[in-house]
Amino acid sequence: MKKLNMQELNRLSPEEFAMSEKMPVTVVLDNIRSLNNIGSVFRTADAFRVECIHLCGITARPPHREIRKTALGATDSVKWEYFSETEESLLKLRSAGYRVIVVEQTDESISLDEMEMDAGKKTALVFGNEVQGVQQKIVDMADSCIEIPQMGTKHSLNVSVSAGILLWSLFKNMRWD
Repeated sequence: MKKLNMQELNRLSPEEFAMSEKMPVTVVLDNIRSLNNIGSVFRTADAFRVECIHLCGITARPPHREIRKTALGATDSVKWEYFSETEESLLKLRSAGYRVIVVEQTDESISLDEMEMDAGKKTALVFGNEVQGVQQKIVDMADSCIEIPQMGTKHSLNVSVSAGILLWSLFKNMRWD
């Protein structure tokens, strides 16, 4: 077994990435406090070819040194928009035909392992604040809520980890013909 070098990884150039097919997914970050989490979500969005990230409320925007530290250049490849209110983001996405899925533990949330994740359908995945989660008024706007099954004592994952799990779930069902 030999570790691959940079040339053998066949990475897309920024220009190739811009022209490549994307998953029809927009990640919505609802008041994320940690700049490292924001950067990590950018990096994951790049890895799975997410079409856009919506940064909402107090969520910081590039360029920022702390975002750049974990994004490793993904803020240059992944398209993003800023909205002062998360509702504005969801209204725009809904008018463009997106289904809105909030990642949150609710009395009606569906376990990720039981949810049908159609990767070809335009989807907005909403992730919430590290302490408060997704705002209730945003949960009220959702088509559905999804939660990641957890067996430990915390029943809470880091927002960037949650984004990685959900995006991988969509990505693995995507057809790249």
